[in-house]
Amino acid sequence: MHVAAVFLPLIAAFIAGFFGRWIGDRGAQLVTCLALVAAAVLGAIVFWSVAIVGHARTIDLLTWIDAGDLRVRWALRYDTLSAVMVAAVTLVSAMVHIYSVGYMAHDKSVPRFMSYLSLFTFFMLMLVTADNFVQLFFGWEGVGLMSYLLIGFWYDRPSANAAAIKAFIVNRIGDFGFALGIFAVYLIFGSLQFDTVFAAAPDVAHNTIPFLGHQVDAITVTCILLFIGAMGKSAQLGLHTWLPDAMEGPTPVSALIHAATMVTAGVFMLARLSPLFEYSPTALAVVVVIGGSTAMFAATIGMAQNDIKRVIAYSTCSQLGYMFFAAGVSAYGAAIFHLVTHAFFKALLFLAAGSVIHAMSGEQDMRKMGGLRTLIPATYLLMWVGSLALAGIWPFAGYYSKDVIIEAAWASGTGVGHYAYWLGVFAAFLTAFYSWRLIFLTFHGKPRASKEVMAHVHESPPVMILPLLVLAAGALFAGMAGYHWFVGEGRDAFWGDSILVLPGHDNLAGAETVPFWAAKLPLAMGLGGIFVAWIAYVVETGIPALTARWLRPVYLLFLNKWYFDELYDAIIVRPAMWLGIRLWKDGDGAVIDGLGPDGFAKVTRGMAAVLSRFQTGYLYHYVFAMFVGAVVLVSWYVLRQAG
Repeated sequence: MHVAAVFLPLIAAFIAGFFGRWIGDRGAQLVTCLALVAAAVLGAIVFWSVAIVGHARTIDLLTWIDAGDLRVRWALRYDTLSAVMVAAVTLVSAMVHIYSVGYMAHDKSVPRFMSYLSLFTFFMLMLVTADNFVQLFFGWEGVGLMSYLLIGFWYDRPSANAAAIKAFIVNRIGDFGFALGIFAVYLIFGSLQFDTVFAAAPDVAHNTIPFLGHQVDAITVTCILLFIGAMGKSAQLGLHTWLPDAMEGPTPVSALIHAATMVTAGVFMLARLSPLFEYSPTALAVVVVIGGSTAMFAATIGMAQNDIKRVIAYSTCSQLGYMFFAAGVSAYGAAIFHLVTHAFFKALLFLAAGSVIHAMSGEQDMRKMGGLRTLIPATYLLMWVGSLALAGIWPFAGYYSKDVIIEAAWASGTGVGHYAYWLGVFAAFLTAFYSWRLIFLTFHGKPRASKEVMAHVHESPPVMILPLLVLAAGALFAGMAGYHWFVGEGRDAFWGDSILVLPGHDNLAGAETVPFWAAKLPLAMGLGGIFVAWIAYVVETGIPALTARWLRPVYLLFLNKWYFDELYDAIIVRPAMWLGIRLWKDGDGAVIDGLGPDGFAKVTRGMAAVLSRFQTGYLYHYVFAMFVGAVVLVSWYVLRQAG
């Protein structure tokens, strides 16, 4: 059962990928959907067995690496943290697979798409059940590879190819730091096995290692390097630029990347490695600052975007910031709680956006929509459910998970904790504002699309609506159902040994005693954001244009994503391109090839041209040459004898 939950998606991916030509589109859809539904059922059973009943276990599969002192087993680690992730990943992925049956029905490469989705899920499951750093890195790189393939699935589109390459390269930057962190772990602990490393962490908490010519705290530099990997995968500030461009992939891909796989890997990694991070206050402070800054930064950009999928993409970036600063204040349970609730409502929002795009014949610009609420009422209602959960409005799931994160940041009592608290509160206002800006622009007002497009607007088929209903149930009830176990009074028994929080770091306990105003301010800001969006986009619709004119520099800053792409293009991409061209043309072409193969070839051709002139075809020329040669040889012989 435990093994099948992980490997069923791999088997389905193999069948759909290699035999799709024979089983056809319907066969590939059937195989992958059945496998994922079965995996989701098994994931739920495993969750109950491991997390609720307490039957944690590790299943050894085989010896992977045995070289000198390095021994790595391939094993499935099932503790509460893994069980939670397996259940969430398989359920959301199953819904995305079913939704894809309708959304991708007319695509020419259905088996390939379904195979990629299932393989993506398998790599994520390998990541969350890893028992050592090497297996973690295997899953880590696997989801990176699959994101490249899925973002660039429509490879005939240059924009999709560019987005896929961008995602791959930016993630390699983060993964370089992650790999260095793994090397540091082996250098310090002499092992890559989680249990061995975690058990030895208290003994090396104050050791130093040489790094860049200085003696630095061993665990701190290791954790920061590992966190750089998390920044890339989870699109944190600085390494976030790939995430919005990932919208070039099909909408089900966006839902899977943003809800259950890929971007949540960084949050999971911090929780898994809590026995290391807890011994480095500096690394935790870095996590808090980056997470809080990302939450605010991405929310400002989301306000100004016009592509419906990009608005939701930046909300993912912002919500990941909440999860990271929760981990930074040692509220790992709250981070994972928000990860799970976010998986439901973010998948719901993306798939509902896909339903809108499907209805609008592929249109994604919200400025060209409007008046859809009576034409696609089911999608409209489900979009409300997802947005209420995202905004943290009671009693939806986001209210329980996001508010406890903000409260824990306040309860930390540290400067960086309060920094994250206030940014999180203001980001809650912006989140609600841009969520209802999306709803009002898309579904309310007069239709702004052409009559031809509006004439074809229709509700999505049941195969696309059914997964949305399942996800909506999670967006509504997951917060209430999981609060006691994840962050409430039952959290210690629930998490057990899968997460470590040192004495004095339990800010979830402190969250229960924060002032009333500090606890309720995020909810008030969320309601305020909804109200302001209603005024601006329903009551007085001229306000947005007027504000954009009055605050044009700020508006352009948000619209152009704080000019990060332009900045990176100016200081990294263009210089790298210039250097590459110079090394190619002048270095490789002129020097290496010019003096090497091309140079030898040129000299050889020149010598051949000179010698060919002596090949005239006249006999007397050859006799004369032979005579001259004989004279030269005789002269040389005589002179040598005389000497």
